[in-house]
Amino acid sequence: MPRLSNRATHMPASPIRKLVPFAEGAKARGIHVYHLNIGQPDIPTPKEMMDAYRNTTLTVLPYSHSAGSWEYREHLAQYYRSHGIEVDKEHVLVTTGGSEAIIFTFMTIMDPGDEVIIP
Repeated sequence: MPRLSNRATHMPASPIRKLVPFAEGAKARGIHVYHLNIGQPDIPTPKEMMDAYRNTTLTVLPYSHSAGSWEYREHLAQYYRSHGIEVDKEHVLVTTGGSEAIIFTFMTIMDPGDEVIIP
């Protein structure tokens, strides 16, 4: 009979998934919730992007550079510069979602044992 590995049976629940009841409770109270944890966008995809998908002749849509394409990172840097924030495209990292951005941020600014206070 197939069985799960010891690692799988002792794996703790995802901390992100523990947030679901809180989000559902907030929604039930009429609060708009921005889901940064489930990879499910709740804002409309720009028409230009949908048109590009429909009109592409590509048979394979490859992954981009792991930090984001140079062009996109340059446009982000320009956007921030236009708002008075000086940033170089080499210091811009594009993530695959909010959870990845949060964990990269925490791993950058915190060490094991640091205390984090969340209001």
